[in-house]
Amino acid sequence: MLVPDPKVLRTLLTRYAENRFAHAQNPTPESRQALDDVTYTLCVTTSTKSIEAALASADALLARTCCARATDTPESVTVPAQNAQNTPSARKLSRADLAA
Repeated sequence: MLVPDPKVLRTLLTRYAENRFAHAQNPTPESRQALDDVTYTLCVTTSTKSIEAALASADALLARTCCARATDTPESVTVPAQNAQNTPSARKLSRADLAA
């Protein structure tokens, strides 16, 4: 299965929420068509047949992407810091420091 880009999923989820809200506020044939279009696109993108399954799949894919990215973090990184005299220096931060 092809995995959709997380940015595409976030954009589609945003469009779905906006169109669903707009249609609930002012139901017109145009707002229904916009909601149907983004629903169809979400289902195709996530390889599902219902909006409920598409939303669940998108959430799972985004969670997996987020977790995968978090495990790619190196054990420590060097970040710039300043001492009392405002001169540049650097110190190493551990993963625990970054999580705090």
